[in-house]
Amino acid sequence: MRREVKIGLTGIVALVLLFFGMKFLKGVKLFDNSENYYIAFKDAKALSKSSTVYADGFNIGIVSNVSYDYNHPGNVVVEISVNHNVKIPHGTIAALDEAMLGGCTLNLTMGPNPADRYMPGDTIIGSAANGLMTAAADVMPKVEQVLAHVDSLILTLNKLAQDPNLPKVLENAEQITDNLNQSSQQLNQLLGKDIPQMTKTFNKAGENVVTLTDNLAQLDLQTTVNKVNTTMDNVQAATDKLNSGEGSLGLLLNDTSLYGNLNTTVNSATNLLEDLKENPHRYVHFSLIGKKAK
Repeated sequence: MRREVKIGLTGIVALVLLFFGMKFLKGVKLFDNSENYYIAFKDAKALSKSSTVYADGFNIGIVSNVSYDYNHPGNVVVEISVNHNVKIPHGTIAALDEAMLGGCTLNLTMGPNPADRYMPGDTIIGSAANGLMTAAADVMPKVEQVLAHVDSLILTLNKLAQDPNLPKVLENAEQITDNLNQSSQQLNQLLGKDIPQMTKTFNKAGENVVTLTDNLAQLDLQTTVNKVNTTMDNVQAATDKLNSGEGSLGLLLNDTSLYGNLNTTVNSATNLLEDLKENPHRYVHFSLIGKKAK
């Protein structure tokens, strides 16, 4: 065989090996039967060829091609090659999810009925998943607002740190803390000693009240009340007799003539005493020598 033919055959073999080697490095299984499906997206999110295709998080194939649909502007057609054993049910949704460090992954959320499935060459519904990056984009405005508040807080703290009155404030805070500690100790002492004693006193007073109540319950209150009523009736009867003039005391209280006689007797006694003071010789005779003979 001529040398030129050998060189040509070697070059062809090298090109074939290079082609299949590149396919192998991209993840294409060279001797595996794959089935192709199409997915339409509004935004491909930088999805590239040879990206892995997942079904509920499991690797089932690769992206074989990504092309812009010039007949329908605003749409991107993604061609995927999946294992021929994978059956894609109707209702399956293809979602694009951006990765944290760049790139994009394609995940198929399988439909509920495997018997009702897409055929190779059919187009699957595509949607954009709310992945981590989408959530981060939604959070960024709130983070910016929080950062603005943090900046204001830092400025306020800096002003506070530069305030010459800060040491005095800290000293007062320390004194307040000491006072609180003392108050806490006093409160603990009160709760540990005084409160139990007061509780014992209250308990004893409660026991005395209970004893008094028991004693009152044992008293024959009805008999006592009856005796009091009888006594009040007797007093009322005596009062009625006095008012009616019955008996000596009643006559004394109600006889006006007796009152007049007593008044006259008192006046006579008073006049007698006054005359006795003024003319004692009328009633008493004294003699230093003796009684004069008649």
